[in-house]
Amino acid sequence: MDETPGYYEHLTFIAPLSEARADALAHRLAARSPGTLLDVGCGWGELLLRVGARAPEATGLGVDTEERHLERARARARELGVDSRVTFANRPGDELTEPADVVICIGSSQAFGESAADALTALRPLVRPGGCLVLGEGTWEVRGPVEVDRVWDDVVNLPSIAGLADLAVDAGYRPLWVETASQDELFAFESGYLADLEEWLMRHDDAEVRARADEHRSRWLHGYRNAFGFAFLTLGVPDLSTAG
Repeated sequence: MDETPGYYEHLTFIAPLSEARADALAHRLAARSPGTLLDVGCGWGELLLRVGARAPEATGLGVDTEERHLERARARARELGVDSRVTFANRPGDELTEPADVVICIGSSQAFGESAADALTALRPLVRPGGCLVLGEGTWEVRGPVEVDRVWDDVVNLPSIAGLADLAVDAGYRPLWVETASQDELFAFESGYLADLEEWLMRHDDAEVRARADEHRSRWLHGYRNAFGFAFLTLGVPDLSTAG
């Protein structure tokens, strides 16, 4: 019998990322013919694995500090037949020193400081010249009614999409591709996150879980729904050794 709510059972990615966008990202990254891949704060590494499956010459490493995510990642790697080339380790992102051709950091910038600027600076040495970083980061741009008292302070202080791109340029990257999650992707992510709790409440009278679900839904629908966004930036690191 289930004793606790599920753990991200209804999500394919720990981000507002659709299947179509993920596959397009993986295709573009694999088309760069990378030799090495690195996913920092990888969760269960679904995007890393999709890139690895499309880049048969590449080896990949995903790092995270949540062992339950890593167990799921390793099982998925075996399912895709890439477990000999794509591996996962329980390591903090800020301990990494070996650069890669493609680096992924989606929703994990907090591993490198208090801001996206801190993460962009810390991640740059991990990207080989000529390589790229895929950064997934929250943004804040008010589009409609927002009950600010229901929004966490750190969310309100997130940059706009333009501000995030400017931070990347200031850190020495070139924006190769800039995109944002759609409303459908944002709704699917929030609903998928809450589904673990709501499915549990269909079978259990649990006041604590009910309060958690109701608070999160209230903060989302009344608070940050009309302002929070999520950007996916593919950022290149120039290789000036080939300059004419």
